[in-house]
Amino acid sequence: MYRPYHDREILATEAGAATAQAILAAIDEQGPLSSQDFEDRERYKDDSWYGLTRTNRVLRALWVSGDILTHHRKSGRHYYDRPARVIPPEHYTQPPLLNKDAYHRWILFRRYQAVGLLRPNAEAAIWSACGESTVRKQATAELVEDGTLTPVRVGEKGWQYYMLSSALPMLDAQLPPPRVIFLGPLDSILWDRKALLQLFDFDYIWEVYKPPAQRRWGYYVLPVFYGDRFIARLDSRLEKGVWNILRWWWEPDVVPDAEMLDALRLATQNFLHYLCANDVRVDESVEDAARSAIVGAAM
Repeated sequence: MYRPYHDREILATEAGAATAQAILAAIDEQGPLSSQDFEDRERYKDDSWYGLTRTNRVLRALWVSGDILTHHRKSGRHYYDRPARVIPPEHYTQPPLLNKDAYHRWILFRRYQAVGLLRPNAEAAIWSACGESTVRKQATAELVEDGTLTPVRVGEKGWQYYMLSSALPMLDAQLPPPRVIFLGPLDSILWDRKALLQLFDFDYIWEVYKPPAQRRWGYYVLPVFYGDRFIARLDSRLEKGVWNILRWWWEPDVVPDAEMLDALRLATQNFLHYLCANDVRVDESVEDAARSAIVGAAM
C-alpha cells in the first residue's frame, strides 16, 4: 500500500496507530461510519490540518492511503468502509502493484490520461501523490522507454511536454465540427495555468478563494471553449431554477460569427438541461450578440 509521506507519518505515531486500529475495528463491526460516529473530540494540531480532531485526521490518512474508501455521502459528509466492501470484486481482486517504482509509473500514466498533455515541471499540485521530482523524472524516462509516453515540443519556443503515445494518431485526425463548451473551474484542462498560456494564450485563475476586492473576474467564472480555443468567460448563478448570466467577456481577438453564436445557443440549451434549470436570464450589461444567443436558447 502506497502512503504519501505526511499520512504515513500520522499513522506511524503511537496515537495515530491506536486511533486507526480503533476506527478500522469499528467499521469492520458496524459497517460504513462517518467522523460523527466517533466520540473523540481531541484536536489534532499541526501546520497543515489545524482544527481537525484526531479521528478526522486519521480518517483522512486512512482514506488517502486506500485503507478505507467513501461508501456514500450524506449532506456532504463521507461515510467510510473497507475497500473490499466498496470496490466491485472484479476490480478489487486485480493484482496489486509490485513496488513503489511500479506505482509511480502507474500514477503518472493516470495523470497523463486525465490531462492529455503535461509539462514535466508543472506546478506541484498537479503531481500530488506522484512522488518528488527525481522520482517523477525516473518514472517518466521509463514510460518513454517502454513507449507509453512520447516527448513533444510545443510552440515556437519548443516548450517540453509529454503525451500518451496512444493519443498520437489524434494529431492527424480530422477535427469534429466546432462546439461551445462551458468548462468547470476544476476541469483537468485548466489544472496548469502556465500551460494554458503556452498552449492557448489564455490566462485563467479560479477566484473563488480570493477576497472579493481582489477578484478580477468573479466568484465562479466559467471559461468558454469553442473549436480549438478559448473564446470567452462568464460569471453566473443558479437560483431557484433560473440560470442567471451576470457578466460575459469575449476574449480580446474574438469576433463572434453566426456559426459560433449558433453553437453558443446549443451549448446553453444543453447546459440548462444539465443544471435542471427551467429558464435563463441575462444581465443587460452582457454584450448583445452573446445575450441574444443565450436568451434564444430558452425560447
